[in-house]
Amino acid sequence: SSAEILLERCGHHPLTVAVMGKALRKEKSEDKWEKAIRNISTYATCAPGPVSYVNEKEAENTVTVFGSLEFSLEAMLASSRKLFIILAAVAWEEPVPEACLEALWVVLGNCNLFPLEVCKLVESSLLIKADSYLAYHVHDMVSLYLDGKVDDAVKILLIDSTMDDSASVSPWLFAFGKERVKPIAEQKMRCSLCSTDAKHVVTTLETIVQALMASKSVSDLEASSAGFSYILGPKVADLISVGSLEIVAAVAKSMMNIFCKNDYIEYHQSLVDADAIDKFANLMEETDEPIIQTSVSIVLAKMAEYGSEAIVDKVITKIPMNRLADLLVPQMEESDDNVFNAVISLIKAGNARAVDRMFASRIDKKLVDVIGSGSEIAQHHAIVTLKSFYESAGPVVRHYLMQGTFEHLPWDAKLNLERFALKELHVPSSPKPQSLTDMIHKMRGSDSRQVVEAMQDVVPIVEVANDKRVQDMILQSTLIEILAEFLHQGSLADNRIRCLSAFLILKLSCAGGEACVRQILDYNVIHDLVKMMQCNVAELQDAAYQTLHQMLFGDGGILVLNRMLESKQIERLVALLDCNSKKTREVSTHCLYDIVEIGNKLCIERMLAAQVVEKLVNLEKSGRGFGDPVVKFLKGLDKCRLSVAERRVLKQQISRKVKSAIKGHKLETQIIAAVEGYASEGSKSNSSGKHKR
Repeated sequence: SSAEILLERCGHHPLTVAVMGKALRKEKSEDKWEKAIRNISTYATCAPGPVSYVNEKEAENTVTVFGSLEFSLEAMLASSRKLFIILAAVAWEEPVPEACLEALWVVLGNCNLFPLEVCKLVESSLLIKADSYLAYHVHDMVSLYLDGKVDDAVKILLIDSTMDDSASVSPWLFAFGKERVKPIAEQKMRCSLCSTDAKHVVTTLETIVQALMASKSVSDLEASSAGFSYILGPKVADLISVGSLEIVAAVAKSMMNIFCKNDYIEYHQSLVDADAIDKFANLMEETDEPIIQTSVSIVLAKMAEYGSEAIVDKVITKIPMNRLADLLVPQMEESDDNVFNAVISLIKAGNARAVDRMFASRIDKKLVDVIGSGSEIAQHHAIVTLKSFYESAGPVVRHYLMQGTFEHLPWDAKLNLERFALKELHVPSSPKPQSLTDMIHKMRGSDSRQVVEAMQDVVPIVEVANDKRVQDMILQSTLIEILAEFLHQGSLADNRIRCLSAFLILKLSCAGGEACVRQILDYNVIHDLVKMMQCNVAELQDAAYQTLHQMLFGDGGILVLNRMLESKQIERLVALLDCNSKKTREVSTHCLYDIVEIGNKLCIERMLAAQVVEKLVNLEKSGRGFGDPVVKFLKGLDKCRLSVAERRVLKQQISRKVKSAIKGHKLETQIIAAVEGYASEGSKSNSSGKHKR
């Protein structure tokens, strides 16, 4: 039959069979099938591609993938054929975001037809939709075929296109295009940024941010940011000095998402020469758009944080603090943590000067309002910001905060701020050195009862380790060494002694701060606490977790986190999610949530590499999880030290992992809905452009 002959001509190659089958699926005419058989050999001979694929078998019995693709293209409508051709401009080593392909399609025609045209390519096996997220990839053979169509794609997208079209596609091709396409895309971006038409400039700047936000990972985000910064950085001052308010607003948004510390340092003088501070401050005063105000405030704050004293003075004087205060509302959403970042950066730069101006604009009151009735994430950021506010305040403001502001906070916020705010109110009298020596001597004894009593007697001393005299006495003694020994002995030690050791280390890390934490870490206590979390005694597991929790959130938390990274304890905790013990899984899960909350980019990436998301999904699938584990993980992500762009990219990455891990399970719809529902809540402000007021 014709079908059997065609199958033989296709060489039984799966992709070739699929492409030809889709091209002829509606054809019932025998003549059309015979024509396809005749033509496919011709296409195979003429098709561009490696000779080895053409000459692998006898010519009359063989057809290459390339020939089938040529045949399929001839059978397509012109619109579908053009869409397929422009895919040649894209690098296909990794899946490409749908938003990128849609942006390229706009050059060809009506954007409303994009879903239909993409569907045709997918049905023809020329494009493959990724299972887990809005992205596409192609078969290796299709990618190889497209390599021969790059010039055609570049001509359509960048050479023959209008200025409007090249402004809207060049950033996408710079981020996701083939290596030979990127230089052309870069040149087009530079031309658009130099255009006298404000529309071209704004379109390019906005598209740069869109392409950046479509990054597949934080490392891709960093690479794209560096590339865009290289292009945009030298042009920023010129755009600000001669541009309209619309251009200045677009520049601010681009800088907020692209610039890093080194960029602000490198271009600070050119920004000053362009009167950027005045222009940004005026824009912030004149606009009613919260998104623009936020972008401008973070750029001004970063200019101050990384600039000279003269820049700091000018920013603190010029920035409209009342506008900044207006952005601090209880209904703040995920992307609004840039407002908190702006406040903290201004405080870092201007110290008491910045705080005095903020105090006059009632920013402290606004922070208290957010803590009182904002979301959990907003409350967290407000508490962190209020701590910075207090730290840098002058004596008058600090006294007011301690005596007035804090008493109106909810109890959990007071708990977070208590040690920070009240530690200056009184300094207890120091215990006699001899008493601590006696207690340590008793702790060295063999009588468990006396050891426990001595440890209990030590509690009042370690509770006042914030007193420098007491702290020095503790650090010069062998107290921490003994406590570490008790933990290291594991099951050989009395459970009461192990529990008390963990408790005393907890107290020391809270009261003694970084100095005590450093000595605690010298004795490998973190390893022993994680090991203790795996024992079969619930009381000890809770004690170990609570100690790690307080150490992570205390003054030396970053030291603890770094030690956990160095010693691979984070990977160990992730592995414990597979443990059969319910209690071990519980404390490990909570500890991982803590690490996410106080963590950094490296920390999160290490967790993801250890498959923490997949393991949390498995817990939920098996009913062994605690609440909504992935959603709780995302909540921690919203609190950690990441930029909005980094957080958004990581959320997309986590969402893809969830979809892949849950695919086909009965809870698939429920879990994906919960994850995407939480993720979308934090993005509402991006789509609406306004806060609820």
